[in-house]
Amino acid sequence: MTPPPPPPHETKTWPESVASEFRAQRGIALPLIAMNLTWFAKLAVTTAFLGRLGDLQLAAGTLGFSFANVTGFAVLTGLCAAMDPICGQAHGASNAKLLRKTLVMATILLLAASIPIAFLWLHVDAVLRRFGQQADITSNARSYVVCLLPDLAVTSFLNPLKSYLSAQGVTLPTLFTSALALALHVPLTMWMARTKGIQGVATAVWLSDLAVAVMLAGYVVASESERRRKAPAGGWLEQTTGDWLRLLRLAVPSCLNTCLEWCCYEILVLLTGRLPDARRMVAVIAVTLNFDYLLFAGMLSLSVSASVRVSNELGAGEASAARRAGMVSIVGGAVCGVGGGVAMVAARRAWGCVYSHDAGVREGVGRAMKVMAALEVVNFPLNVCGGIVRGTARPAVGMYAVVAGFYLVALPVGVALGFKARLGIEGLLVGFLLGAAASLAVLLTLIARMDWPAEAHKARARTAPPSS
Repeated sequence: MTPPPPPPHETKTWPESVASEFRAQRGIALPLIAMNLTWFAKLAVTTAFLGRLGDLQLAAGTLGFSFANVTGFAVLTGLCAAMDPICGQAHGASNAKLLRKTLVMATILLLAASIPIAFLWLHVDAVLRRFGQQADITSNARSYVVCLLPDLAVTSFLNPLKSYLSAQGVTLPTLFTSALALALHVPLTMWMARTKGIQGVATAVWLSDLAVAVMLAGYVVASESERRRKAPAGGWLEQTTGDWLRLLRLAVPSCLNTCLEWCCYEILVLLTGRLPDARRMVAVIAVTLNFDYLLFAGMLSLSVSASVRVSNELGAGEASAARRAGMVSIVGGAVCGVGGGVAMVAARRAWGCVYSHDAGVREGVGRAMKVMAALEVVNFPLNVCGGIVRGTARPAVGMYAVVAGFYLVALPVGVALGFKARLGIEGLLVGFLLGAAASLAVLLTLIARMDWPAEAHKARARTAPPSS
């Protein structure tokens, strides 16, 4: 089957093309950054109300959420990432049917994956006890996680809806619905925490997520009704075995990539707990990573923006435009990385004071954030490069880069510097810096040597309608 020829497009000068590409990426990334910041605010609200319930509830809720994040939400997020190249390229090729069928298939895939995850969550207390956690903490953690179970089903609808819209460059509805849900989350958590304690806090989390999912679903239904007036409908229930195989080939490496990266930072926290003065060191790394979570809102948004623009142009058969989108996104990631590093250095003293009155913790946060600032300079373009290769439908490359950089470089070097050289947290973070730099070097080399016309041809073939 020969893919249809790429559509003609208006010729622009190089500066005009770059400026146009920058505006396109800015229009996608800025609403996503704001949306991701609402997620951070929601997490902060949840943590604050857990703290108001008591130290036991705070520890159990934090531990339970960390477990749920790594074993559940990371898996669903990774699986859903397979939508990015398919939907992005389908939108670029104006193949609305492929967009719709991918939304349905991804939702089914996530719901199916939620079933074994739910069984694991029901035994969270036994798992945590295996890792030496106290019985009272594990019991409360189980109460929290069990009440969070409906969020697996909600996320199975919510994440595909977000990806479906962002692949088309539609991000404002996600921002507005997330902001409305945050406004609902505060009074809802206040009421649920007062009436049901830690179980109520967990319930408020999935109820606010449900509100976002319902609003986005309503928007998609309305937009599809409008689209049917202008173009033929269909695609929702037209999946074939080949469609499923294509989705799974992308979903598995995407999932492994996300889970391996998230787990690596959880391992960092666990390693910190084995340093001398472990309680203080864990507090230092927790406070430091909280600032990283703020910056991660920007990293994730830039990554999605790069993936959307590259996949859209490849789907349209525009190899040079796809290459230009990748270059603009890398430059933007590098600039934002420097800005994030500078912000972290500037905030290193004040940030520690926000979280702790302990002079040792504040001093440790100041030292750790200096090293973490350098890591952010690398992390921003690294995430952008991951988005670019995801947009070319090659998520396995990102997985190999993560394994090589973080598991073959970051962890061994970090352990050697942190424990053998007795550099503590700074040594662990230097190891992660070197690992991230190694991953970035691999991805930059791949992108520089990429055959963009061949990628565009594959994308056009991948998204060509069956009747063509």
